[in-house]
Formats: sequence, C-alpha cells, structure tokens
Amino acid sequence: MRKIYTILMLFALATVVVQGQIKTPAKWKIGLVDSGAPEKTIVFTVSLDDGWHLYDMNLPSGGPISTSFTFETLIGAELIGQTEPSTPPVSKYEEMFEMELRWYEGTVAFTQHIKVTDPKKFKIAGEVEYMTCDDANCLPPERKSFRFDRKDIKTNVSTATPLEEESDEVAVPEEDEDPAVDAETTSLDPAEEQGAVIAGKTAGAAKGNLWTPVIDEMKAFGDATLQAPDMSGLFIFFAGFLGGLLALLTPCVWPMIPMTVSFFLKRTKDRKKAIRDALTYGLAIILIYLTMGLVLTGIFGASALNDLATNAVFNVLFCLLLVLFAVSFFGAFELALPASWTSKLDRKADSATGWLSIFFMAFTLALVSFSCTGPIIGTLLVQAAAMGSIAGPAIGMFGFALALSIPFALFAVFPNLLQNMPKSGGWLNSVKVVLGFLELALALKFLSVADLAYGWGILDREVFIVLWIVIFALLGVYLLGKIRFAHDSEVRYVSVPRLFLAMISLSFAVYMFPGLWGAPLKSISAFAPPLSTQDFNLYDNEVHAAFDDYEAGMQYARRAGKPVMIDFSGFGCVNCRKMEAAVWTDPRVKQLLEKDYVLITLFVDDKTKLPRPVEVEEHGRIRRLKTVGDQWSYLQRSKFGANAQPFYVLLDNEGRPLGPSYAYNEDISQYIKFLQDGLANYHP
Repeated sequence: MRKIYTILMLFALATVVVQGQIKTPAKWKIGLVDSGAPEKTIVFTVSLDDGWHLYDMNLPSGGPISTSFTFETLIGAELIGQTEPSTPPVSKYEEMFEMELRWYEGTVAFTQHIKVTDPKKFKIAGEVEYMTCDDANCLPPERKSFRFDRKDIKTNVSTATPLEEESDEVAVPEEDEDPAVDAETTSLDPAEEQGAVIAGKTAGAAKGNLWTPVIDEMKAFGDATLQAPDMSGLFIFFAGFLGGLLALLTPCVWPMIPMTVSFFLKRTKDRKKAIRDALTYGLAIILIYLTMGLVLTGIFGASALNDLATNAVFNVLFCLLLVLFAVSFFGAFELALPASWTSKLDRKADSATGWLSIFFMAFTLALVSFSCTGPIIGTLLVQAAAMGSIAGPAIGMFGFALALSIPFALFAVFPNLLQNMPKSGGWLNSVKVVLGFLELALALKFLSVADLAYGWGILDREVFIVLWIVIFALLGVYLLGKIRFAHDSEVRYVSVPRLFLAMISLSFAVYMFPGLWGAPLKSISAFAPPLSTQDFNLYDNEVHAAFDDYEAGMQYARRAGKPVMIDFSGFGCVNCRKMEAAVWTDPRVKQLLEKDYVLITLFVDDKTKLPRPVEVEEHGRIRRLKTVGDQWSYLQRSKFGANAQPFYVLLDNEGRPLGPSYAYNEDISQYIKFLQDGLANYHP
C-alpha cells in the first residue's frame, strides 16, 4: 500500500508539471458563527471541483490521508464535542487500497462547536489537513491554516442570548490568508487529539464531550474513593519505617549503636543529661533525613518525581546503581563517601558544643552508613515519588529516620539493654549479602518498569521469572553455607534461623517455576511484568483490554450498545498487577469484563510521544502534555478528580458515570457488585 501511495503521489506531481499549472480542486472558507452567546461555531466549508472528492475523517491506516482538524492554539475557549460534517460521506470499496473508503463531493461544511471562557484572551489557531483525488490523480496532502482572536467575537458574551435566538454573524478570514500559528502558545485539546484516531465516525454520532468532568455526578453516587482520605502517605510512612528497621541490621549501622550510646553516657556524669543528649541525637537524625526528603521534593517537585519514577534513563540508572551496591555487598569492593567528609564532621563535633555537636555527630552517622542505607533510601524515594504526592518523599524519610533513631534513644534510656544485644560478627556480613541478593531482584523490577513504559520488549515475563528463580535459588544455597564471599566467616554449622530462611528462599524459587508456562503467580504479580508480555503461555484465564485508547473504545461501545469500564493503570503500578492477577482472573469477573463491558485500559505512564505537545490549563497553570501517558493522566484528573492507580470507573456511551469508582480492593465479591451495579444503571 505504501508503494502504491508513493507511485500515486509521483504520478500526480508529474501531471502537475506537464500541465504547467497547480491544481487546486478544493476551495476552503473558514468562518466563525457568532451570535454573542458563549457557545460559538467554527464552520469549515469546502467546495470541490467537478470530478474531485475529499476524503473523510478517521480513515483506517494504510489508505489515503484522512481529513483532520488540528487546534494548535486554544486559549480562552474550549471545544465542545467533535468536528461534524453537514452530510454523510460516500462510501465505496476501493480495490487499489483494498479497503472501504469514505469521501465527500461537491460542497460540504464541517462544524466545530466551541465555548468561549475568557473573551479577553480568546485565541484559536490551527490547520486543516486534507487530501483530494479524482478518477485519475491524487494530489499530495495539503494544509489550510486558520486563526481567530478576540477581534472576531462579540465581547459581551456573559449577557448574550442563546445562539439559536440570534441572527448569525460570521467572521471569515480572507480566502488566501494563511496566517502562521503562534508558536509560543501552541495548544492541542486532548479530546481533539484522540478524536483523530476514531475509525468510522459518521454524521449523527453522539456529540457529547467525552472529556467533560463528571466529579459531581460520581460524588452523587456516594463515591467513597474520591471522598476517602489519601492513604498513600500512611503506606509510604510504614514502608520507610520498615526500611529503617532493615538498615539497622546492616554492618554500617548496627555496630554504631553501642558505640554511640556509650559515648553519650560517658560524656557526662549526669545520667539525665546524657539521656537528654541521646534523645536530641535521635531527633537530629530525624531532622537530617526529613530535610533530605523535603529538599528533594523542593528541587524537582512532585510531578517531576512522578515522571522520574517511570523515566527510562532514571530507571535504568537506578537498576545499575542497585546492581553496583549488590556487587559491593557481595564483597567485591567497598562503597563509601570520601573519608575527608567524615573526618571534618568528626572535628566539628569535637570542637562544637551543645546541640551543634550532637547535630554534627548525627550527620557523621548519616555519611558513615551511606554505603548500607543508600540503596534502601533510594528505593524508598522512588516509591514515594510514584505516589504522586508532594509530601511523599518527606513522609517516607521521616518513617525511615524514626526507625533508625529509636534504638539510639532507647538504649540511652535503658543502657542495660545493650548487654543483651547480639554482638557484631559474621552474621552482620551475612545480612549484607542477603541484602545484595534482594537488591539484584529489585533491580530487575526497575528495569522492567522502563522496558514496559517504552515498549522495548527486552525483559518479558518469562525472562524476568527465570532471573528471579536463579537469584532466590542462589540465596538459598548461600544461606546453607554452600557459597562464601570475600568477607564471610566460615559456616561450621547451619543455625536454625538460617535453615528456615534457606527453605523459604528455595521454596520460593520452586514456586515460580510454573510461571514459565503462564501460571499467574499472584504473590509476585506486583513485581513481574504482566502476562501479556509472555511469549509461551498455557494459561488462558487472564483478561486483556479491548482498547488502550479512550475515544476509540468509547466509539466502539456506542456502536455495540455496551457500557464501558475505564481502567486507569500504570506499567509501574504494583497494585494494578495485583488486581489483574487476583481479581480479574476470577471466572465471574472475567465474564463480566469480556461479555458485558468494553474494557479500556489507559496507562498513565505510557512514554509514547504524542504527535504534538499538548498544552492544557489546569488549576490556573499551563501544563504541557508530551506523551500518551500524560494525556491519560490528565483525563483521570480533569474528568474524574483522581490521580492514583488502579482506578476503575464505569461509563455509559456519553461518558457519564454509572456508579461510584473503585480503587484497590482485592475483595472479589465487592468487585462483582461494582460491575453488576453499573450494568443495572446502564440504559442504552
């Protein structure tokens, strides 16, 4: 088809040269119908020479160029619905293209309704792209630009009467005028961008704006998701707290506890003052790590951190960093910050007095323990950034620092507890090596996020599972003492805790084997790539979305007379994979999703570039949407008032909700009720 199309273009150009003239079979007049009301209409009228035709909008791929209307600048106004033709197109099967094509002949008018929201700033500019053919020739695609601003509309829009009650007043630029688009204010409405991919749209289709916010309607259903408090902060706090407890067991931190507490108790004969200093030391640790989280958010911002969470370069670099730390934990080399830093801080702590000296000691601890705490902190910050909350990194770091500071304060208050602490020894290095294995496994998760978001296809599900099987099998063998690293002590016998941990690790490796043939492996569904990436899959109970495009899916649902379930998901969304593996695979849920609904999955972290950047106004600020994921994230925020994933919402064919939304909840009976209530409220 591409070769045929190229030949047609060359033949058309040759014909133009031979005849010595430029053919212009399509004459455009573009006008703005303005009665004074906020709602106005842009009319694109094209008159075609006899024998020539103009192709319809949204033709299938592989054929001629479709007619498309692009609004590159849209300020002080919003689009209402899609561009509609005045007459139905001619439909005919073309053997040359081997497909059913649609076109217009004679004169046809395309109308686009708009609403002026700010008359003083009103500006619309864009272009029409089209292609014309006759029985012998097809001309190359052409573009016709248009522009309107506040001079072309009535300014008293707030008191104007409705459009149909006034006589039409049309503002039409000169026919030959082809103004350039203002490059500094380029904008493209997401509805218009996505509308360009809908196939088979004809006159008489629904004109409702599928991007119109429905937040109030959803709250009227008693939507618990929108009204519920945000629990992501609590989750990231406990994740940070758990990370802090884990950091305590590392060789960089554990030996520091008795040394530091003893120092404070010997620093003064006044035990109360020693305890007070130790508590201050714990607060200083919290302050240092909390400040680190706040500074990170302040520099990058929450949205930038969220973008980083699925950015290919960031995820690949973080994957390599975790591998580097793992190799270090295995004993290949020692990672540490420059010794001059800690030496200077030690001197500062010795020379300073009061609270300042305590602060410098806390800062020294943070630097000394970096080689062990760095991977934990880095992973924590990535997860906090993925939450999309501006306070996420700070909350996570607070939880981490709180867990890290508790032992120092606790043992200072009750110093006799130090006698019962396990002594430093080979077990600490074993903990470090175990962390190294876990970091290798976690590194694959970050690589998988980048691979999925950018569609590289280098880490399919079976490859991921094979690597995890090897990692956890080797971990089990190590715990049994069959593998030794550079700094390991000889294991003369296997302790009971090591034996049980080895059994768990080896059992986990065996558990993952069926996943190579498509078993869902629900326990690791949050980390592994989705089943759809697996090449050899004997499991047929998973659910796949029929569409990954909002407008195209809505158009199909309208024709099929079915309600829609929108699944706002993410390649890096842990809970999304859990829902797909634990809930969607239930036979009753699977039947409802595949038989009764049109399932549309929209990945908010899809890094596929849009043809043109999109500028939208949100909360008084202009945002640039550059990727498909940006577009779906904006849809979720603007239409449904949510930004967390997974997020499920049921819609009728006009984009109106059929009930409250549904978030992460693995209760299958509740999910079935959610789907059945939507069906009961659907009236085609």
